[in-house]
Amino acid sequence: MMESLLHLDENLYILINSGLSNPMFDGVLIPFRHKMFWIPLYLGIICFILLNYGRFAWLTLIALILTVAISDTISSKVIKKSVKRTRPCHQEHLQPVERVHCSNGFSFTSSHATNHYALGSFLFLLLFMTKWRWAFLVWAGVIGFAQIYVGVHYPSDVIIGSLTGCIIGYIVFKIYKNVHLKLTNKYLYS
Repeated sequence: MMESLLHLDENLYILINSGLSNPMFDGVLIPFRHKMFWIPLYLGIICFILLNYGRFAWLTLIALILTVAISDTISSKVIKKSVKRTRPCHQEHLQPVERVHCSNGFSFTSSHATNHYALGSFLFLLLFMTKWRWAFLVWAGVIGFAQIYVGVHYPSDVIIGSLTGCIIGYIVFKIYKNVHLKLTNKYLYS
């Protein structure tokens, strides 16, 4: 069973990394996965929170920072160092198309997927009243897909990273919501 899943994982990797290779994806997905590309979005989120969350904007910003810090720690320091899966770009039998530098770090789970899904799910829950909240999950999904396309992660690295990120985003949001409610009540009744 496990061997069949690993074989499926490798075949999906080859399909995405090699089979979907085209100049348009190269032009979009390579920069799309780079953290510097998203600085305007991150600044926009910070401004939105500062303008819309009043006296508790600081709490929301701290929750976002904690979401990413927790997800990155769990993915990079706990899971990757426990599983120690070699990146697909170091597997000659896969004949990977390397579009970015392939680090010597471990593959499972994708920290890009974990971090972006944690942030995306937190924002999805935070902005429950808006129609465009789904964009944060699509954004995280495209970044995860890009990790496979550029050759640094298997699909299972991204899928498990995404699920892990969603769980972390959900848990941090629930804690944030409880703390926010307690602070609001304290402020209203003091």
